[in-house]
Amino acid sequence: MQSLCCCAPCLFGLEGLAADELRRMGAQQVQAENGRVLFAGDWHTLAAANLWLRTAERVEIVLGQFNAATFDELFEGTRALPWEDFIGRQNAFPVKGWSLDSALHSVPDCQSIIKKAIVERLRGRYHVAWFEETGPALPVRFSIRKNAVTLMLDSSGAGLHKRGYRAVASQAPIKETLAAAMVALARPYEDSVLYDPFCGSGTILIEGALQACNVAPGLRRRFAAEEWDCLPAGTFAAARDQARAQINRQAPFRCVGADLDPAMVALTLQNAQKAGVAGRLQAAAADVAAFAPTTPRGIVVTNPPYGERLLDVQAARELYRRMGAVMEKKPGWRYAVISPDEQFEEHFGRPADKKRKLYNGMLRCTLYLYFKG
Repeated sequence: MQSLCCCAPCLFGLEGLAADELRRMGAQQVQAENGRVLFAGDWHTLAAANLWLRTAERVEIVLGQFNAATFDELFEGTRALPWEDFIGRQNAFPVKGWSLDSALHSVPDCQSIIKKAIVERLRGRYHVAWFEETGPALPVRFSIRKNAVTLMLDSSGAGLHKRGYRAVASQAPIKETLAAAMVALARPYEDSVLYDPFCGSGTILIEGALQACNVAPGLRRRFAAEEWDCLPAGTFAAARDQARAQINRQAPFRCVGADLDPAMVALTLQNAQKAGVAGRLQAAAADVAAFAPTTPRGIVVTNPPYGERLLDVQAARELYRRMGAVMEKKPGWRYAVISPDEQFEEHFGRPADKKRKLYNGMLRCTLYLYFKG
């Protein structure tokens, strides 16, 4: 089976988690870099990565890497790659990408040159003058950093954070990939009760339930590569069958959410139903001051409102004080709170046992972890 060099871009701070996920699914030559993880495998590996990756943004096939400081170098480097191994006569191949700290800083110009070079290569292989691009799309992505060019094909289509259960979100939603990472970093027990007193649209709770039950996050959606002629028939169907067989339906896991807004509670329950985890989740309208769980142990993973977005800074810090008052330090309990406020610990009332730098979109945050009872 064809060997593929692949790339899984991810949010900064999640590279190690994504790399661990890929190793567990059998990917080879896994190498974490800033903002991405490189790995090797076959078509089955690519399908599994799309279905199973919780903390990566997409799965790309790396066609080639080279240096280019001029448009001629970019054109020739692109044309030298075996695009015909993947792109057929009828396929669409839109080009997108970015350039940073490079001589070729104009992204539209780079898009145009790369597109022309691919067309030139395909003309020589298919002996046609015009490509209608009416077939399935093989999106071409490029990155150029310090004149180092990487050219890829995007096998995912919509980003992997789009699991399919959250058509509508709260005003300040957390990305599914980041929510999954927060749960993983909080290290829940198999029989944990997961709490989120600011549940919003339920993303953290749902991602926790999917992890606990070993449900592949991409099981309910489609991927761009499924329409490719170069993909061996039945690849994704086999990967889905394997994923369904691995679901742990007996996992003793529950999650409990709360939110001040009853509409958000209703949305949480609706999204849980779409994700197939409604039977493990309950939610109700409540203020964080009323947080008083009765279970002997549990884990809180939450994304409280930030001063930068929903509340002013002073109101957010008052909220942290109220959280610290009800989230007591006691055996069997863990807390994981994400915030951009560098003074969070002061207002929460105690220093974190561990901290992890993460990004919520473009906002640099810290995940404050409290493990010690």
